[in-house]
Amino acid sequence: MRPPLLDPLFAAATDLPGIGPKVEKLLKGLLGVSERDTRIGDLLFHLPHSIIDRRRQPGIANAPEGAIVTLKVHVDRHQSAPASSRAPYKVLAHDETGEIQLVFFHARRDWLERTIPVGETRYVSGKVEWFNGRAQMVHPDHMVDEDDFATMPLVEPVYPMTAGLSPKTLQKAIGAALTLLPDVPEWLDEAHAAREHWPDFKSALETAHRPDEPGDIAPTAPAICRLAYDEFLASQLALAMVRAHMRTTAGVARTSNGRLKQKILAALPFQLTPGQVQAIADIEGDLSKPERMLRLVQGDVGAGKTLVGLIAMAHVVEAGSQAAMMAPTELLARQHLRSIEPFCEAAGIKARLLTGKAKPAERREILEGLLSGEIDILVGTHALFQAGIEFHDLALAVVDEQHRFGVHQRLALQSKGRGVDVLVMTATPIPRTLVLTYFGDMEVSQLPDKPAGRQPIETRTVSLDRLSDVVDGLRRALNDGQKVYWVCPLVEESEVLDITAAEERHATLAQVFGNAVSLVHGRMSAAEKDAAMDAFKRGETRILVATTVIEVGVDVSDATIIVIEHAERFGLAQLHQLRGRVGRGERASTCLLLYKGPLGETAKARLAIMRETNDGFLIAEEDLRLRGEGEILGTRQSGMPGFRIAQIEAHAALMETARADARLILANDPELEGPRGKALRLLLYIFGRDEAIRLLRAG
Repeated sequence: MRPPLLDPLFAAATDLPGIGPKVEKLLKGLLGVSERDTRIGDLLFHLPHSIIDRRRQPGIANAPEGAIVTLKVHVDRHQSAPASSRAPYKVLAHDETGEIQLVFFHARRDWLERTIPVGETRYVSGKVEWFNGRAQMVHPDHMVDEDDFATMPLVEPVYPMTAGLSPKTLQKAIGAALTLLPDVPEWLDEAHAAREHWPDFKSALETAHRPDEPGDIAPTAPAICRLAYDEFLASQLALAMVRAHMRTTAGVARTSNGRLKQKILAALPFQLTPGQVQAIADIEGDLSKPERMLRLVQGDVGAGKTLVGLIAMAHVVEAGSQAAMMAPTELLARQHLRSIEPFCEAAGIKARLLTGKAKPAERREILEGLLSGEIDILVGTHALFQAGIEFHDLALAVVDEQHRFGVHQRLALQSKGRGVDVLVMTATPIPRTLVLTYFGDMEVSQLPDKPAGRQPIETRTVSLDRLSDVVDGLRRALNDGQKVYWVCPLVEESEVLDITAAEERHATLAQVFGNAVSLVHGRMSAAEKDAAMDAFKRGETRILVATTVIEVGVDVSDATIIVIEHAERFGLAQLHQLRGRVGRGERASTCLLLYKGPLGETAKARLAIMRETNDGFLIAEEDLRLRGEGEILGTRQSGMPGFRIAQIEAHAALMETARADARLILANDPELEGPRGKALRLLLYIFGRDEAIRLLRAG
């Protein structure tokens, strides 16, 4: 049971002032919690990225161009525009140094006359601009009388936002959330915290949301480092507890003579790469030992991970058991089944697909086949974790794109069988630091080489000003029988705007290419997405316009061109993932990165790296090096899954310390029973790692 002390953090965000159902929906997207209700704690971990300093009060005449200032002015007169005119409403005011115009578009006159009445003194704060020697302030951020000036925030935090949400609403809600923060006991080693000059947890959050200086929210600031360390410690402690638990639950040695593997290899139209041969040997070695396997197979885009997973599954099927293969989306689950089916048939292995969309009769038939042992391999999504799905003898779980599966799912899966071995596959090459972070409990196999016959991909950068040339090029490519992906840009973390951008691009291309253009985006149903993908696969459509839903795993071997629009908005790892959708067939392939100039230094460097190399591991290291502050690379795009506060480029050293700390904690107090142990249980709940607490005998 979660301790009642933490109830305020887990209360619904709708309990806060100004947050109704509509705002809560926007917050879900902003805070990345689409699968549950937004909690007060989610808001507290949404930290500001900068501050607005309103303490500068230079007087009108001395206000610098474009600077945010606060001015004490006397209101002289209101000047409304004629009803027929589109000119703005103006309020003229002065102080002892000079005069200023306050400018309002679409103004409500009655409201302005009440807020800044003629003859009164008001404090106004906002950006000053100079025109023809005259100062003006368009839509001041604050307009208050002398009494309210005492409560006006002179240092204001600036938060990452989403379309439709007002900064004032968010600030008000976070301010209210801070008043509910409970006093929690200290879970850090006191000597360590004192040495680092770190504040306690509550003070750290208060400083982060109410900074006095920009330095208070820098990644290296004591308050931010403290919170980043807490987040790392929760993650490392949970991983260490899962690792300890897996060691105490016995595995099963599963041996085979390789008969099914040979049948699969005989059906392959190509040879395995050296990396695949090595990974398979590693896995077979793990499976034949009585300890549980927990292995990560890291392959670059198109390195042949699915085949490695299939041969691992064939090993346990031959040993008389069953295997499950899970993907993060239905689209990918279907695709996995399609790619392994011919080899399963050749080897006499029975594989089925189970998704949330299965009809009741089909679902019943599959569940019976699983329980009787008639089905050897089950492919699906997270739905395979649900209660009611029982295997005859589940021996191996193959999990694709691990960063979408947390510790919680690993544990749920293990309850489905006896000593279940786990093989995790990721197509995102991960720098070593991140492997430690997120896969600290796994052995790692790498697939550095591409399968034979894979074509190199030529990458070019083209300015969006030359869009008509690109469309002409596509016309020639289509006449030559080629297929094209067109990926639309990310728009300010707003899925709605992403889709609008994709729909507009689809409409403009359809004017040129007619019915040859189809569209796929995140808001479509699974059936609609599948229909669009199948039409593209079969060649009924030849250009597929998509949002980033095609980022992972979609496989159309005869697609030879990918156009990525506004490539400067994407992270390196994501550009590399997208590029890997082509180059899968016989023909040479092209990736066109369309950008809108002028480019910043980081965007320039990113596009240059994409032109220079196809090596995903090299790109992953560069991505980490380049990912500086202020990049719009939230956790969804970067390789830093599951962290709200910690930033790997700033806090990598803290991760190593947290790892060592977690091991020491469990060595001294494996059940977390001591005073520090009990405080650490709170830490695990606060950072959503409470599934690990269930592993403790004491609850």
